[in-house]
Amino acid sequence: MQISKEEITKLLREVKYPGFSRDIMSFGLVRNIEIDRDSVNLDITITTSDTTISDKLEKDIREILLKTANINKVNVDIKLEKTRTSSTVTDSTAGKDKLQNIRYTIAVASGKGGVGKSTFSVNLACAFEQLLAKAGKSNSIGIMDCDIYGPSVPLMIGIADQPEIENNLIKPLENFGVRIISMGLLVDQNTPVVWRGPMVNKTIVQFAQNVAWGELEILVVDLPPGTGDAQLSLVQTVPLDGAIIITTPQSASTNVALRGAMMFEKVNVPILGVVENMSYFEDIESGKRSYIFGKDGGIKVAQNLQTKLLGQIPLSQSIREGSDNGIPIVISSPKSSPAISYLKIANDILSILQKA
Repeated sequence: MQISKEEITKLLREVKYPGFSRDIMSFGLVRNIEIDRDSVNLDITITTSDTTISDKLEKDIREILLKTANINKVNVDIKLEKTRTSSTVTDSTAGKDKLQNIRYTIAVASGKGGVGKSTFSVNLACAFEQLLAKAGKSNSIGIMDCDIYGPSVPLMIGIADQPEIENNLIKPLENFGVRIISMGLLVDQNTPVVWRGPMVNKTIVQFAQNVAWGELEILVVDLPPGTGDAQLSLVQTVPLDGAIIITTPQSASTNVALRGAMMFEKVNVPILGVVENMSYFEDIESGKRSYIFGKDGGIKVAQNLQTKLLGQIPLSQSIREGSDNGIPIVISSPKSSPAISYLKIANDILSILQKA
């Protein structure tokens, strides 16, 4: 008896994308299934330049399908779509998914929640805006808040309005010269986002393809913690120029940060560097530093990833107050120690991107 497509689909749900716990069917990588008696032909498309991933996928697919009594031959045609940086896209007729109006797109990621990733993203974006404004490139920074379940960027940057739709595109809102789009702007603040993976994927694709970003020098993408649907959807959709890994000094954070960073390595997104958040608490009067969450965890992560420690951000009440009040510390207190740290990190990242 010839096997059905439904049975093939069920079997393919056992094949995980390398480095992820999710299967290739739910990621939408299988484009076509054809059955000819005891032969199965598959068309698969993945976005990576790492040929080891396609080899591993083909091996796993064959092992799963050839265990079935009704299948004697499996042909797997895997199409590789290499990740492209935004600077390589110059054709004005290219689709919006190529982000041709954005020079650099960088992701801010962490292995776990609670490490201050969104706070860093907002202050980094504002620091970029200040640096580029001095070079005559004002209003050239954007933030794409991909933390679908816990969007906090609107609160931290002081935006509460809903975006408008113009020519079938979402118009990002703007504050402090930074354009943003976030799920927090699209749903009521008291309404929880209870979505399964496919809806998360669709939202990220829409943020990338259906937002009128205009001309941007840098788009900062604030990712949710972990390595799951949102992360792979992003690298499958957006041509990233690099990722910044956020961690706190303690082992519980650094160990997970390493695993999260390895996800980017698997999909050939370069790690631009590591930032250690909540590095120390400094007493204003005495200047004494207390290492509440441990010490040098960020250095260890950077060394393991063979990348640069971009900076250490202190645990500061003023950073927290700025986030709660919607005025990032880079804006409210630009000469403070934390703001200077953010500006130095932003300047270093700009140098890395421009030299790449």
